[in-house]
Amino acid sequence: MNIGLTGGIATGKSTVSSMLTMKGALLVDADLIAREVMLPGHPVLGKVTEHFGQAILFEDGTLNRKKLGEVIFHHPEQRTVLNEITHPAIRQEIRERTEAYERQYPDRLVVADIPLLLEAKEHYSYLDQIAVVYVPRELQLERLMVRDDLNRQAAEARLNSQMDIEEKKRLADILIDNSGTLAETQQQVDNLWGRLVSL
Repeated sequence: MNIGLTGGIATGKSTVSSMLTMKGALLVDADLIAREVMLPGHPVLGKVTEHFGQAILFEDGTLNRKKLGEVIFHHPEQRTVLNEITHPAIRQEIRERTEAYERQYPDRLVVADIPLLLEAKEHYSYLDQIAVVYVPRELQLERLMVRDDLNRQAAEARLNSQMDIEEKKRLADILIDNSGTLAETQQQVDNLWGRLVSL
């Protein structure tokens, strides 16, 4: 059994994924994979360097994220190019790891933690169910301002660049409301665990 886990920025997705792994779930982390494909020697970093040039690398061959970020910031169309190079490889790796875990550990729950899962839902049809970690937008905004030390305008700009959390809530098979206490979130995770592992 596998589930895709997603949410919005500052909704507490990593909190919920760590609660699930503490209970024994196997985690496939999209953010981690996204960093791995940009390590020296990986073909994806090779293709990115081919397109953007050696200037995006440090002398030791590692990615200079700040430099690449500047290129994308000043030339937004280049973000599309970067995504076209990286996203298919990341999606492929998520799928391979999820399916390998399912084969190796058929009795364990596999959780694929994917921030942009619902934005690219068509690529994740192999996932059994989609769980969304939810908080209302106003609380999401407050948490983001505190977490990243942003003013309201900057935080709203970040939220506006993502799919709205209410839309994600509507598309969820499983909803974990993280707007209360940690204990309340843990209770929902425990209940979910009880349902899923008995399937």
